[in-house]
Amino acid sequence: MTEEKLDRRTLLKTSLKAGLALGTAASLPQWAIPVLAQGETLVPFTDMPENYSRGPALPGATHFLDTRQIDSFYSDNQDFYVVQHYGQPTLDVANYKLSITGLVDNPREYTLADLRAKGMFQIDAGFECGGNRPDNLYQGLIGNAQWRGVRLRDILQEAGIQPEGKEIVFFGGDQGTENIRETDVEQSFARSLPLEDALREENMLAMEMNGEPLPQFHGRPLRLLVPGFYGVANVKWLTQIHVQDRRYMGRFMGRDYVTLKKEMIGNQERWVENSVTRIQLKSSVVRVTKLGAQHKITGFALNDGTPLRSVEVKIDNGPWQEATIDPQSSKYSWKLFSLMWDNAAPGEHTIVSRVTDINGHVQPTAEQMPEKISRWENYQQFPRTVRIG
Repeated sequence: MTEEKLDRRTLLKTSLKAGLALGTAASLPQWAIPVLAQGETLVPFTDMPENYSRGPALPGATHFLDTRQIDSFYSDNQDFYVVQHYGQPTLDVANYKLSITGLVDNPREYTLADLRAKGMFQIDAGFECGGNRPDNLYQGLIGNAQWRGVRLRDILQEAGIQPEGKEIVFFGGDQGTENIRETDVEQSFARSLPLEDALREENMLAMEMNGEPLPQFHGRPLRLLVPGFYGVANVKWLTQIHVQDRRYMGRFMGRDYVTLKKEMIGNQERWVENSVTRIQLKSSVVRVTKLGAQHKITGFALNDGTPLRSVEVKIDNGPWQEATIDPQSSKYSWKLFSLMWDNAAPGEHTIVSRVTDINGHVQPTAEQMPEKISRWENYQQFPRTVRIG
């Protein structure tokens, strides 16, 4: 995003707030007013504590959104969720270099100036942590931003991947000590992609986030962005890209961020493991508001970029009703949705959403989820409860 575009967006948001203060909310399009209108109030969920809160992002700590407070298509850089596995390193930006190694014809190093000279592009992409969940966090490990950087594919093609190169490994500057077979081993955070996935045109070496240089929390000065994949794939503080001839089996590919679940393998039910990669089809209700006698239900949907057919909301035992999706939504962004709830009766109510993609895949209920014993990939429908006074 250019500075000019960012200023226009800021001006638009400021103008809308001013308009709402003058009572003009009713004349604006529904998705032009993500912030609360004058007189609009949050309806508390009864499935979460009354004093639920979370603090600001802190170095080396996990940070999550209060999803009830989502008020913009783009998550603020200071509030976009953060998960850090080996703390938060500070790289020497002035002398930064990205090395390309392994099975390539042209191993080399890039400075930030070298990368910028390649030509930059931007993309909207939202994602969640592979461990995002409804309990305690209330789906808070999530965010959506506009990213700007260079195409990973261009860098790989310039390196000249040799025929034996099958797996691309991305190493971060964050390091920690692991005890493996009773031995302390220093490890860098790393993830990998098969060559075919790495060469997708949308993959980015990101240097900017929402029109600003990449913040320290989010991998300054360079991070990998793999749209449509869970957050763990988007390696922060990127320092090395390595091409090899076999699957990379580091902790965060082979031992951690691995879902263990039951599947039918042929005619046998077996426990199987898979690395957490593409975002599973998911939606969730995150806010209910009241304005006069009318209520509004708001939520988000995420997936791997497959086009959506619909997002629907069900209230109590009523029919599924199709929600309105924010027209700003793009292939890899989150999709904010809303449904106007008329004539809400006093008392307790249960609200749930489901999303369906163009291939007919429907977000499953909790009962339809595969049996699993790992905490990753929690994409089941998430019923919420509210009390209407």
